[in-house]
Amino acid sequence: MNFVKRAGLSLWARKGRTLITFATFLVISVMVLAGVLINAATARAERDATRSVGAEVNLDVDPQAQGNLGQAPTIDASVVEEIGELPQVQKYTYSMWDRVLLKDGAGLVTDGVDGSMGPGGTPGIGVLDSSLLADFRSGRLKLLSGRHLTAADRDSRQILVEERLAGKNGLKTGDKVTLTGNDEKTTGEFTVAGVFRDPRPGSEPEPEYYVNPANMIYGTVGGLAALSTPGGGARQITRATFLLTDAGLQDAFKDRAEDVAGAALDGFTLDVNDKAVRQMTGPLKSISSTATLAMWLIGVAGAAVLALLVNLAVKQRRKEYGVLLSLGEKKWKLITQQALEIAVVAALSIALGSMFAPRLTQGAGQSLLGREAASAQEKIDSWQPPGPGSTGLDEGIDLDDQPVENADPVDRITVVLKPADLAAVGGVGLGISLLATAIPAASVLRLSPRSILTNGK
Repeated sequence: MNFVKRAGLSLWARKGRTLITFATFLVISVMVLAGVLINAATARAERDATRSVGAEVNLDVDPQAQGNLGQAPTIDASVVEEIGELPQVQKYTYSMWDRVLLKDGAGLVTDGVDGSMGPGGTPGIGVLDSSLLADFRSGRLKLLSGRHLTAADRDSRQILVEERLAGKNGLKTGDKVTLTGNDEKTTGEFTVAGVFRDPRPGSEPEPEYYVNPANMIYGTVGGLAALSTPGGGARQITRATFLLTDAGLQDAFKDRAEDVAGAALDGFTLDVNDKAVRQMTGPLKSISSTATLAMWLIGVAGAAVLALLVNLAVKQRRKEYGVLLSLGEKKWKLITQQALEIAVVAALSIALGSMFAPRLTQGAGQSLLGREAASAQEKIDSWQPPGPGSTGLDEGIDLDDQPVENADPVDRITVVLKPADLAAVGGVGLGISLLATAIPAASVLRLSPRSILTNGK
């Protein structure tokens, strides 16, 4: 009788042991499959979150380089525009700034923090595309009327003003405003392209320029550059943002940008801004790590239990093996028979487990993710910025921990059983079967038919 047929008869004859092995393998297969499904579902959710946020790479001044040079380095706008034409880039913007002053009877909002740029002075931020600024994209700054500044406006003279500054001076979209450059001589007439809202109170200074947020002015790069460099010359940029077509292209983009810019990037860094993605996917990573740990623990524990069951089965079947060996059966066939018996039980348990594991995993995974997401959202909602004029260090507040707006933690996953997942679980099951058979196999190799049949050992 061949060992395959003997394996089938053995499983049928020892129904009790077969059921115990089947139940053990069913628990293992369901838990391992649940871990695989949760990992796959969280990976899909992470990819979707990354795509929804978009890959953002910021070109900014290297603080260390600024300290060495004694002043902030700049880079020609033409270099940034060349980087922006790379195939990995979907959209880009850049900015520059200088002090500007309001003229012809217009004045700044004085109800709030005193400005740090002298009487009548406020930052004039020249931007290529205002809609791509982080504060506008996050929703913190909201355009109330008019339109954003775009690349098509770069050489025109247009500005965006905050609603409190517009209200103080009776400005609306389409009105004209005269601005004077930092030299207090060069002037230019600008059109109000739009009015925006900054929710920060006037008593809370703008953290970068330390002025009343109501007095921030955004303008076209060409228009404001004409006030800063009235004699002409290349526009000098201090900051740029590149939105990539795919998050997976970050490394390729950085390599190409460094090749294109060369030494022009000295004093600057290209940093990936993935804070919003990390905030959204934090709960996903938490349940994924938990599922992976549980999967490994169950797998190892299950292999140990099965090894004990197989070892016990070998001891109970010593006489059977002794008779077979005395009839000339090969030892490797006995070991293969044992492995086949376990593999058959494993296949049946995996097949049955795959029928209801996805539904159980969806419920359990969603419940676990819901708790993690609620906890993360509670932490985000409870974060409070430091008081006006404070860095937060004395209060134990780290400004780097400030949550990103409109980046709520992901609280839903969709579990889908795919053939690749089932194949992965089948591979794990086969591995456990072989591992559970390997240890008892050593005792089978030591069997002596004469000793078994005469002494029972």
